[in-house]
Order: sequence, then C-alpha cells, then structure tokens
Amino acid sequence: MSCIETIQAYAFRSLGYGERLLPRSDFTLCEHFTLIGSGMIWNVYFGVLAVMSGFVFANLLAVAKNSQSRWARKPAEWFIFLFRGSPLFIQFFFAYFLFLSLKSVSPIFNPLSSAAIGALFVLFLNTSAYSAEIFYGALRSIPKGDMEAADAYGFTGWYRYRRIMFPTMMRLAWPAYTNEAIFLFHATTLVYFSGFPAWRQQGDALYYAGYFADKTYNPFVPYPILAFYFILLTLLIIWIFGLVNKRLNRHLPQNAVKKLRVRPNLLR
Repeated sequence: MSCIETIQAYAFRSLGYGERLLPRSDFTLCEHFTLIGSGMIWNVYFGVLAVMSGFVFANLLAVAKNSQSRWARKPAEWFIFLFRGSPLFIQFFFAYFLFLSLKSVSPIFNPLSSAAIGALFVLFLNTSAYSAEIFYGALRSIPKGDMEAADAYGFTGWYRYRRIMFPTMMRLAWPAYTNEAIFLFHATTLVYFSGFPAWRQQGDALYYAGYFADKTYNPFVPYPILAFYFILLTLLIIWIFGLVNKRLNRHLPQNAVKKLRVRPNLLR
C-alpha cells in the first residue's frame, strides 16, 4: 500500500471512516504519521470545545468569586478549590463511575458515559476552575485608577463591567490563560487512561501511538511522532492566542505589549 493509499484508508479512521482493520506488521512511517494524526482529531475536539466552553464559565466563576454576596462567592470558591485541589486523572475516574451510576437511573444520562461527552465534561470543569482563578487574579489586579475613572463617568453595573473591567481583565490574564490552554490540550491525552469508552471504539492519538509501540516493541518511533504533533499544535495555539493578545493590546505602543511566554505546568 502506497503512502497516498494509506492516507486515504486511515486519515479519518478515528472518526469511524475508512479502513476498519489496523495494519498488523511491516509498519511504515506513513502509517505511523497517518494513524496518530487521525487520533489527534479527538485531542483537538476535546481541547477546542473545553477551552471555548470553559472560557465562558470561568468568567462567570471569576465574577462570582469577586462578588460581595456570600451566596455567589462561596459556591465559586468551593468549586475552584475542588477542581484545582484534586488531580485531573482522579477527576476522570470519579466522574466515570458517577456517570455509570446515573446511566442506571435513566437512559438520558447514557451519553455521559462516553468519552465524547463525559470526558469532555470533565475537561470543561477542570479548565473552568483553573481559568477562573486566573481571571479572578486579573480582576483583582485592575488598576484603581481605571475604576475611579469609570465611577467618574458614571459607569455602573453591566456597562461598567463590559467597557472597563472585562477588557482590562483579559489584557492582564491573557498570557497566563494561554499557558492554561496549552496545558489543557496536553491533558487531553489522559482521556486514553480515564476508562471512558471511545466513540465507535476508535481511539485518540495516544491510543494509536500505544498500538504501534505494543506491536513493534519500539516506543522510540510512535511517541516522538505523537510529541511532534503536539508541538505543532502548541505552536498553533501560541500563534492564535498571540493574535488575540495583539488585538487586546492594540491601543498600546508595540514596545509596551507583553509578549506571550509559555510556562507549562509540570504538575497539576
């Protein structure tokens, strides 16, 4: 089978399309790159949806934690503490057994026991907690002069938050939030170990890398390829978030704009 035929056969196998049977022997580099790249579709799916939904919920949590009302502040503090204080790996297992219990109660909970929904939900909650703490810190760091200026112009309530607080919070939080987004995409590899069954029994990138390593007894080919894909993904995230950072700071002189620095979390 030529490389073009391999790509046609396996490019979308992780989504259930193309050749059903995996190659059994005489593995080529093209098969490695194609199948692991096919599995990356799921990692991108988990990362993109979790970041987008988590961004919205994290902003709500940050505002709630900054609220003067105890009824809004305390639940936000407990939520953030719970998901920041426990490992993501353990959260996957607790959520999986919880969703299995709910599945026995009503069929409406059946989708939660799959990786496509259940694992995504756990990633959403986890990144929301970490992002909320970043946004809360930025919210508390808004210069006092900005708030005094808002008061002087008579800005109150939602208008004050939308025009003054939110833009300033984003500018302050964006570099740290970029690192959180990068780590979340890396954390999607934990879905493979979480116990959540894959959709149509097709795996993510780590599944295919592990398959090749098990068959060839040589992990030094598939895992570097997997790392290569994640490096490319990281560069893409830095570029996209860099454009957003430039947009947020478009009113500032270019030499005053803080460049994004990647500081990955080694432990979570």
